[in-house]
Amino acid sequence: MQKQSWVDPSRYINKIYVEESCVDLEYTQEILARAKLPWSVVPEKTKPNNLSNDYVYNLTAGKKQLFLCNNRGTFFKPCPGTREYQCCDYQVLNTGTNCPIDCVYCILQAYLNSPWLTFYMNTEQLFSELEESFKQKQDTFFRIGTGEFTDSLAIDRLTALSSKLVRYMSHKKNGVLELKTKSGVIANLENLDHKGRTIVAWSLNSTSVMAKQEIRSATFEERIQAAQQCAAWGYKLAFHFDPIIEHPHWQEEYTETITRLFEVVPADAIAWISLGALRFLPSLKDIGIQRFPATRIYFNEFIQGLDGKNRYFRPERVNMYKVIYSLLKERTVDKTCVYFCMESDEIWQEVMGFAPHEKGGLPKMLDASVR
Repeated sequence: MQKQSWVDPSRYINKIYVEESCVDLEYTQEILARAKLPWSVVPEKTKPNNLSNDYVYNLTAGKKQLFLCNNRGTFFKPCPGTREYQCCDYQVLNTGTNCPIDCVYCILQAYLNSPWLTFYMNTEQLFSELEESFKQKQDTFFRIGTGEFTDSLAIDRLTALSSKLVRYMSHKKNGVLELKTKSGVIANLENLDHKGRTIVAWSLNSTSVMAKQEIRSATFEERIQAAQQCAAWGYKLAFHFDPIIEHPHWQEEYTETITRLFEVVPADAIAWISLGALRFLPSLKDIGIQRFPATRIYFNEFIQGLDGKNRYFRPERVNMYKVIYSLLKERTVDKTCVYFCMESDEIWQEVMGFAPHEKGGLPKMLDASVR
C-alpha cells in the first residue's frame, strides 16, 4: 500500500470553528468555501470546545480543528531571541498558532496552552501594523517571517494568505518576507509579481528525522521539488537545518540530504542557510515522551544553556556543526549566508573561523545576501 502523502497537511483538518464576530467577513466566507468542511460558530471570546482542559492529551485531536478568530494582541514584533547568543534581528509576523504537522521536537508543545490551530482573521490590523513599522523606520531593513508560531504554508490552501503578503511585500524595498514550511504547498505563489521581496524557505533534516520525527510533513523529495519550482518562478530560497539531531548514522544521512539538495536546487538561488542543534525547554521532555513514547531524541546527555534550554554538550554540537558546515561550504555560492541560530561567538569561531562582529554583525550578513 502506498504511503499517504502529506505534501498538503491541511487535509488533516476535519472541522472549522469561527468566532462569532468573524462569521460575516468576506475573508471568512472565502476560507469556508475553499475548505468545504463542517463548521460552527463560537461565541465571542470563548473557546471552541473543552480540548484545552487536557492540553497535552488533546494536542493530536486539536490539530484536526481550525479556529478562525481575531488576534487581540500584536501581529508584528521582534523575534524573542536571547541576548547571550547571536541573534539575527528577525521580525515575527504572527498570523496564527500551531499547525497540522506534528514534529516530535516542536517547542510549541511547551509554549502554547491551546491545542487548536488558530488563524487570525483581522488581517486589516496585520497590514496596518506592517505599514506603520515601515513608515516609522524607513532606514531599517526588515527581515520578516511568519513561521515562529505556525508553519507559513501548511494551511495556505485554505487561507491563501501567502499571496496577499507577497503582493504587499513586493512594494517594500527595505524588507523581505520569509515563508518557512515543511510542506509542499506552493500553488498560491505561482504567477505573482514578487519582485524578489519574498524568500521561500524549507526546514530540512536527515532522512530518518524527517520520516520519523516530523509527522504529517512533506517528504524530503516533495520539499526540494517544491523549492526547485519556486526557484523557477524567480523566488529566492532559504533552508534551515534546525534542529540538527544526533542519531545513529547522522553523518551519512546529513551528507545524503545536502548532496541531494544541491543536485536539485540551484545554488545561486539560495539566500541563506541556518544551522541549529536540538534545544528545548526542560518541560518539553515530559510532554514529548508522553505524546511520542517511541522517540529517543530526549534520551541523550544535555546541558542547560544560558537561555534555559537543554542543549547537547559543546563538543558534540561542534562536531556536528563542523561536518554539516563543511558540506554546505563545498556547495554554496559566496553570497549565500550560512549562519548559526542562537549560538555563541565561541561556537562561531571554532566552527566557521570568525565571529559575526568581524563582518559587521549577523543582521548585516543576512541583509547583504538579499539586498
